[in-house]
Amino acid sequence: MLAAAAPGRLAAAVPMPEQQPRAVARRIADRFPRRWHRDYVRSKLRFDPAYAAVAAVVAEDASPLLDIGCGLGLLGFYLRESGFAAGYRGIDFDGEKIAIARAISARHSLDLAFDDGDAGELPPFSGHVALLDVLHYLPAAAQQRLLRDAAARVAPGAALILRNVLRERGWRFRLTVWEEYFLYASRWMRSPAVHYPERGEIETPLRAAGLEPDVRPLWGSTPFNSFVIVARRPPGAAVSRSP
Repeated sequence: MLAAAAPGRLAAAVPMPEQQPRAVARRIADRFPRRWHRDYVRSKLRFDPAYAAVAAVVAEDASPLLDIGCGLGLLGFYLRESGFAAGYRGIDFDGEKIAIARAISARHSLDLAFDDGDAGELPPFSGHVALLDVLHYLPAAAQQRLLRDAAARVAPGAALILRNVLRERGWRFRLTVWEEYFLYASRWMRSPAVHYPERGEIETPLRAAGLEPDVRPLWGSTPFNSFVIVARRPPGAAVSRSP
């Protein structure tokens, strides 16, 4: 198992924000027309600590955010509820989910952009980058390319916020592998898990790109083997690769 890091800048990012998480989750969920989407969104936003973690990091810098693998757009909706007013662009290869996210954003005047696209062809961008639960759906070589491409889009003073399963021994990892199998078998996820990366497979390309990664457990009250990597580019630092 990876050892838990000592308390630091991310420690305050793990709990949900102090604005009645249940009410926030309900407000966002009620925007979805399908009942099973509403039930899923309500539960996801109440119990998954990733959204609060991203909100805490992007609050440190006013840069826009690129959300790779945005799905139904929950991170964008959550950030608007949390007071994030900068530009947001979400991309996902699931066209049905993107259409739902676009419709909700337009209906509620949220000023969020959603694109139907592949993580292998990222748009030009400079700011924060979110990559939540995406890497393990790609082969190892494609993961390395995506990490390099995502890092190239992190502006000075901004961060790449990545949440993913890390491959290691333990019941949490075994349970997470089973959950991923169930999600694919139920057709909620269009792609099966392909490669669960080890910690070094993520940290090495990010450091090579000039980012400073900090890895911490982020399973919150869930049983899953999730970790958050916040990789910051120091203010004033040069971007090593042009997007």
